[in-house]
Amino acid sequence: MQGKKVATIRLGKVIPKYNEMIVHSWGRPIAKIRITKVTHKKVVDLTKEDALKDGFRNLKELIKELKKVYGSIKPDDLITVIEFDIVQRFDDLKEDDPYLGLKPQDIGRLALRYLREEFSSQELKILEELGKGRSIRRVAQEITGSPTNRGKVRSTVRKALKLLIDKGLISAKSED
Repeated sequence: MQGKKVATIRLGKVIPKYNEMIVHSWGRPIAKIRITKVTHKKVVDLTKEDALKDGFRNLKELIKELKKVYGSIKPDDLITVIEFDIVQRFDDLKEDDPYLGLKPQDIGRLALRYLREEFSSQELKILEELGKGRSIRRVAQEITGSPTNRGKVRSTVRKALKLLIDKGLISAKSED
């Protein structure tokens, strides 16, 4: 029986920057996760439970995939097991919400990763500040000098969201 994916295993010592992260697969964002636990151990210490948490049927299948992704791995190599809860799936965004249920910071991070060349230098600065978790009001204050100039920030977020949809990176479903 294959396990439900609630963890990801990475070669080396990985220290996540944020408690919440966006997971990408095959060149697309697929979900927002909240990290619940980070464990560092050696490859030799991986267990069947670790494999199941990463969505594999058994430890042998996990090791085979790690070798495929990373090339040669040794029993003494350090790995990181990142356990998580799924906060939001990106294949189930709600059309009736102005930002499809995404936070401006998530839209900023996605736009910076996939669409950087589509924005002016001021728009990039806005997206970078939002990506750091700052509020629309605070970004407006920092970029334009007044928190009442939130329109420029919101229009940049709307542009980024539209481009993410137009490029097929995210999609929305209408509520029926």
